[in-house]
Amino acid sequence: MIKNILLEQKNRQEALLKETYIPRYQTAKLERMVDANLIKVVLGPRRAGKSFFATHTFKPGEAAYVNFDDENLMKVTDYSEIIKNALVVYGNTKYLLLDEVQNIPHWELLVNRLHREGYNLLVTGSNSKLLSKELATHLTGRHLPIELLPFSFQEFLTYKNFTADTPERMTTQTKAQLLRHMDSFMKNGGFPELIIHELKPETYLAPLIDSLLFKDVIKRYKLRKPDHIYNLETSLLNNVTKEFTFERLAHTLGINSWATVVKYLAALEEAYLLVMLSRYSHKTASRLKSPKKAYMIDNGLVTAKSVQLSKDTGRLMENVVFTELVKRGLRPNIELFYYKTRNDKEIDFVLKKGVTVNELIQVGYDTSSQEVSERESKALIEARGELGAEKLTVLTWDEQKEVKKENVTIRFVPLWEWLTGQP
Repeated sequence: MIKNILLEQKNRQEALLKETYIPRYQTAKLERMVDANLIKVVLGPRRAGKSFFATHTFKPGEAAYVNFDDENLMKVTDYSEIIKNALVVYGNTKYLLLDEVQNIPHWELLVNRLHREGYNLLVTGSNSKLLSKELATHLTGRHLPIELLPFSFQEFLTYKNFTADTPERMTTQTKAQLLRHMDSFMKNGGFPELIIHELKPETYLAPLIDSLLFKDVIKRYKLRKPDHIYNLETSLLNNVTKEFTFERLAHTLGINSWATVVKYLAALEEAYLLVMLSRYSHKTASRLKSPKKAYMIDNGLVTAKSVQLSKDTGRLMENVVFTELVKRGLRPNIELFYYKTRNDKEIDFVLKKGVTVNELIQVGYDTSSQEVSERESKALIEARGELGAEKLTVLTWDEQKEVKKENVTIRFVPLWEWLTGQP
């Protein structure tokens, strides 16, 4: 039985290898480390393209593939038998690709043993806890973590066979097409299957959210009040990028304890449904106590479930910027924060490098009016005075200019230009 299951999986992998592959923002990192004596760990939300990425990048056609998300295979408790049959199906290879490995109990023991036996391993998982607690505990110093989120805007354009030129060389027609792509990406997000098959977030992602909540949160953590989780996720989807406190959420949703809200939010983060961002402070204790902001790992999740944000372009833009910063390697609450000045002016993003704040970013859809431009500039200048950042940026829908204020230059950059690395 095991051999037949693995043969079916192999056939699906061979079909995937025949499909067009769009290099991902993590492709070069994995390619450099394919033969390193480290366990490669690819983590990210379900349907973000982890299996496709791994299949095309990790010894394609050579690595033995085992998908532990297969319900038939999950019934097997003798993992040694699974690996033995995989080597029969694929031949005597030293490369093993283990997909959704978090589905099996004590997966880390299996992975450790195979690594000790000399196998070159790549494992994937849809739970960020693998990346933090479990990996740090069981695979210390022996693993390479690679986080893969849905398509970036640049990857989206690559799939659409569209090349963004510099603003000076772009025709009016090309620019209009680019902004249409930007609008589509901002509303529908970057889940590969949704883009490839031109699906609507409401029909593709809404059922995925419900499935993730049940399978990766409620069932995994044996939560007794599933309605609380659904209500919490819905509330945050409809208030994405807005400040909240654990106490206020508990009161609003009728949850008995703010500590329970903290536990639920941690589970939602581990399932790659959202990320919480802290307010920046020089003091660690102040960061921990500050109100948080919730961001979704993809804008399509917002559109799929939100009943309030369909026309709130500014907040959708802000969520796109957050996910792009994460894809560029900034770690939330370590190198990436939001901020409130002493006069309560909000800065959307604070970017740190080591102990130094090196950039402040504001996001605004319509900055064409003098009033809005002044407001954003004043907030950045005030925050710069408190934090010392030299680089000040306002990301706009399509306005480009420089404003000099108090001997400081503030760059207004179109979002599409920033996302495609044109500046």
